[in-house]
This record gives sequence, C-alpha cells and structure tokens, in this order.
Amino acid sequence: MRYLIASGVALTMACLAHSAMADERVQETATEIRILLPDLEASIRKEGYVTGVAAQSFLDKKTGFRDAGYGLDIVDWIMEPGSDEAYRDQLDKELVYQFGNPYHGKTAKRSIEGPQICTQAKQLDPNVIAGKDFVAVTQKFQYRTAAPGKKTGSVWDQILVFPKGKRYFISTDRIAAVNSSDAMFLRLDMPGHIKHTKGDTFSEVYLSYRAGDGIIPASEFFENFAPDEKFNYTRGRDKIPQRFIRAYHLRDPKTGASGPWLAGMTLDPGIVSEAWCHQRGYVCMIEEFGGKPIKAGESFSAAFIVGFFDSIAEMHAVYDQYAGHSGLDVQTTGWKLTK
Repeated sequence: MRYLIASGVALTMACLAHSAMADERVQETATEIRILLPDLEASIRKEGYVTGVAAQSFLDKKTGFRDAGYGLDIVDWIMEPGSDEAYRDQLDKELVYQFGNPYHGKTAKRSIEGPQICTQAKQLDPNVIAGKDFVAVTQKFQYRTAAPGKKTGSVWDQILVFPKGKRYFISTDRIAAVNSSDAMFLRLDMPGHIKHTKGDTFSEVYLSYRAGDGIIPASEFFENFAPDEKFNYTRGRDKIPQRFIRAYHLRDPKTGASGPWLAGMTLDPGIVSEAWCHQRGYVCMIEEFGGKPIKAGESFSAAFIVGFFDSIAEMHAVYDQYAGHSGLDVQTTGWKLTK
C-alpha cells in the first residue's frame, strides 16, 4: 500500500512512515485497511473477497448498526447485451453467462472481460490518501480474460472517500476500456446484497424509481423470484427518475429493534442501464451502469453515495446536494465530484 499524506511530487520514506504511524484514522494489516472515524468504521480487503467495503465492516457509530450483506460497492465483470451461446465452448468457464434462469432472468447478456473481480482477483493493492478532513482509498484492477475477438487489459479504478463528520462515503467506479461495444456496462452491487432469514435483518426496501412511495415490505422477499420478475428497472423501458436511490431499513435480528436506512445513491440517474432487487436466498441488489456505445481508448464511470440515514427525507436532501455527477477526483489537498 502507498500512503499519501501531503501534496508535492515526492515524499521521503521517513515522512511516510512517521505520518502513517501518526494517523490514528487508519489501521493496516496484511489483509485489510481499516478506516476509523468518529461517525463510522469501514474495512477494505486486500485479499479474498475484494473491492468496495468489506461485509459487515461498515459501522454506524450513532446507532451501532452494520451493513447486512456481502459488502458495499462490490464489482464484477465488464459486459454487454447479447448471448455467448455461440462460443461458450471457447470461453473461460468463469466468463460463461447463463440466462433464462431464476438467478439471471431472461435477458441475454455476455461478458466482454473478466474475471469477476470480487471473487476472482484474489488480491488488490489499495492506496490510502489521508487528507485533513477525509480519508480516501483508491484501488484498481486490470482485467485478464476476455471473450473471443476481444482484448484483455481494460482497467477498473475505484475511489472511496470517507469525509469527516458524515455517516456515508462517496465512491466512484470507472472503466478505461480497451474494447469497443455498442452498449458496454459494468456490473456491481449497489449498495450491496442483504442477508436475511424471512426479513430478520431489514423491515423494508426503498426504491426511488418505484411508483408510489417506493416502499417494499420485507415480506416480498420471503420467496425467491427472478431479477426481471418484479422490482426491476430498465432504462428505455422505464422513465429515468429524478433520483436513483436504493436502500434497506435495518433492524436488529435478535430484538427486532428498528435501525437506520442503508442507502446506495447513483448520482447521475441516466447512467444506470438496469438495476434489480430480487430474492435468491438473499436480496440481490445488482446495478449495471453505462450501457451506451463506447470505443476502445474511452472510459465511463459512475459516482455514488453509500451510507446510513435516519429517513428517506434525509436521503433525498443528501442526494440533491451531490446530484448530477459521475466521477470523483481525490488529492491529498481535497476531493471533488466531477461530471
């Protein structure tokens, strides 16, 4: 891990070592980076199941609740519409995308490049940027498998910014593509999946693009159903919403006590090509962004807010504060969202 703590072209190893030890907001081990702030804690894994914030490590110090899934802002493959059936025998097994089943639904899709980063990258080398009023983590991965006729080597970059005094983090995921596609997209978990047994960890889900108040009771997720069966958003078929927020209302599985909302907000609603919220043993909250023509050498990205909120009204207020952005830039002197 590289540890950046001040502006300038280069820093001496002595300064790096001194500052790393002095900054109590960050703890590093061989396998993870822990972020320790007054309002929240989070861990970023270096090994194993990587990308985003590690499962159950995201702690809201105000309420004592944690995320209830497999991690937040977790990243998969680069994909596009269409079937891989004609060349499946030539694909790396991990790239094969089966559809027409309860897990993936009926829509034909195929991987352009892989592997699925979260499960198959195995190891990442994240960097910490410790600013005066924030801590950020950056990480990247170069895809190493590809479909026939496609190149390997597209690069995924992720930035996670944890601002002082907030119960949420700001993130971006970006693809620098080495292939061209009529509708390339990146698949990720946003905010993340929900582990539960008959709704014991959450009481309801909120989807800002759903008609009415957007509220779905936990009872709707007691039985499995496919991604395109219900609660599915598809750009083009559905109207682009004013806000793109997906959240679940936490509750204590032991006592039933109500907790905060955990929300994932995509700050440019028009960049989401498809998103679903379906039950497959857990509530699967997949989101795909991009889905537009891209040429080799170009890039595309999305920006998110992920965190804890006391109400839907609070989510809306925070969303509107940051809305309209699709990128994120961070330096030791500060961070900013970009178009």
